[in-house]
Amino acid sequence: MKRQVESAIEKFILLNGVACIFFVVLIFLFLAREGLALFKTFSPLDFLAGTRWYPISTPPKYGILPLFLGSLIVTLGATVISVPLGMACAIFIGEIAPRWLREILKAGVELLAAIPSIVIGFIGMMTLAPWVKYLFHLPTGLTALSGAITLAFMAVPTIVSIMEDAITAVPKSYRAGSLALGATHWQTIYRVVLPAASSGIVAAVMLGIGRVIGETMAVMMITGNAAVIPTTILEPVRTMTATIAAEMGETVQGSEHYFALFAIGLVLFVISFLINMTAGAFLHRERK
Repeated sequence: MKRQVESAIEKFILLNGVACIFFVVLIFLFLAREGLALFKTFSPLDFLAGTRWYPISTPPKYGILPLFLGSLIVTLGATVISVPLGMACAIFIGEIAPRWLREILKAGVELLAAIPSIVIGFIGMMTLAPWVKYLFHLPTGLTALSGAITLAFMAVPTIVSIMEDAITAVPKSYRAGSLALGATHWQTIYRVVLPAASSGIVAAVMLGIGRVIGETMAVMMITGNAAVIPTTILEPVRTMTATIAAEMGETVQGSEHYFALFAIGLVLFVISFLINMTAGAFLHRERK
């Protein structure tokens, strides 16, 4: 009886795993069916490398290069801010903080992850944007820098949570052996714990980037929504996700504009898929 129950549970888990893969394939096929229809009348090269996104001009322009660069500069800025901060928080929670403080901090991090993105967008628009405008003497504070800081705040909980789990999973014997050989606490963290948890750390960074690049509402509220090629991080930009959210409700179903937005969604799906595959590869990499 016990073996039958275990076999049923294993088959149920397998069924769920297959269903997840099946749903992902269906999503990809749905996006591909609508997005690839654009290329019947519009060049793929002009779509990927075009420098103008003017869907209501005559003739319409569907170049996503400004949108891609806007997403890229915001994502890179958020990564530069969130990764060092997230790693420092994870090290403090996992290696330095006492047990009672560790539980409080972990609960706080999980609470930050539960805050809706639109609320963070409101906070950034009302507090961060005026500060950026005043500090850099800009005509507007709705810039790529404001978006990067806001998205970094949203990515930190994901990075901290996964990194802390990876650091905690390092066997205690590693720490004990390092300390027994005369290493200090900080040397043990830097030379033993972090290298041993490197796969989880890289996975945390990749998943944090995936969270940033897929964010919509916050960046739409705080980046200025200017579909131009950015030259600095202090200029307004528009991301691919914000473009879909802002324009999908105004398009005619079956039009070129409609298909172009689905094509952007297909590009985002591929990028997110590659990021998550890379994170999974590092997370499940066999440790030496």
